Parts: sequence; C-alpha cells; structure tokens
Amino acid sequence: MKKRILISVAVIIEVLFTCSAFAGDGAKIGLVNFEKIVKESSAGKMMQQDLKTKLDQLQAKLQAEEKKVKDMSDALEREALVLSAEKKLERQRQLRDNADDLKKMNADYTQEMKILQNKRINQIQKAVFEIANKLGKAQGYTLIIEKKVAGVIFAADHVDITDEVIKEYNATYAKIK
Repeated sequence: MKKRILISVAVIIEVLFTCSAFAGDGAKIGLVNFEKIVKESSAGKMMQQDLKTKLDQLQAKLQAEEKKVKDMSDALEREALVLSAEKKLERQRQLRDNADDLKKMNADYTQEMKILQNKRINQIQKAVFEIANKLGKAQGYTLIIEKKVAGVIFAADHVDITDEVIKEYNATYAKIK
C-alpha cells in the first residue's frame, strides 16, 4: 500500500515537473472535464435518458415480482392455521424460492445496468478522445488532460476546453444521429 502511494506521488511530481517544463517552452495545455461532457452533451443526455428508461422498465419488473412474493407471504400468513403441516412447508419453500429468485433478479438487473452504462460511457469516451485529439492537433496543443483522472487541483479557466469539445461532439453526434 505504501509502495503504491509512493509511486503515485512520484508520478504526480514527475508530471508537475514535466508540465512546468512544457509551460516554460510556451506549450499549450488543454483540460477536459469528461464528467461535464457526459452531463451536458447531446449524446450524454441521450445516454442518461436511455439508462433511465431501461432502469424504469427493470424496476417495474422487480416491483411486480416483489408484489407476487408479498402476496404469497400474506396468503401463507392468512392460511397458516388451516393448512396441513406438509402444505405449509411446501408453501414456505415456494416463498423462499421466490424470494431467492427476486434477489437474484435484482442482482442480475443491477449487473445489466452497470454493463450497459459502462458500454455507453466507453462509446462517448472514445468519441471524446477522437475529438480532443483532432482539436489538439488543429489548435496546436502540446498536452490535453482529463481533469478528474489527472487529479488536477487547480487549472486556469482558459485551459479548460470542455465546452469546445462538447460543441464539436454535439455537431458530430447530430451528423451520426
């Protein structure tokens, strides 16, 4: 653990010295906030809406199953005194099985949503990298870094090109769509 921290600190110090060296040579550094791009770009908003729609569908299925399990539980509770021991055990087993199925369904749906979200974010990320690369070459940037991943603590507003990337991405996304 300490070794990881030392390596991380060493990398950060090296990056800072490298950036200082670049800045001394008149290097042009750009900063991109990927989180902002996901929230504000057309594709990001569409992704969020698609994920919300899918989540709503899955939650509706889960709620229907939860109701079914609750109804079974209520019925078992009501009929417990009149059921034979054998029937009561059978119903309890069915209830347990259905409750287990519900838990598994919930876990499966959670996993499905994570996979879908990661897939969509990777698609956006790939497009953003291509756009940042294109902008970097066209506008003479020496370095473009992602704000959150790089651990940037402070950056002047003029180095943040996120809005420009969003504008370009929206234009590109509109053509594809």
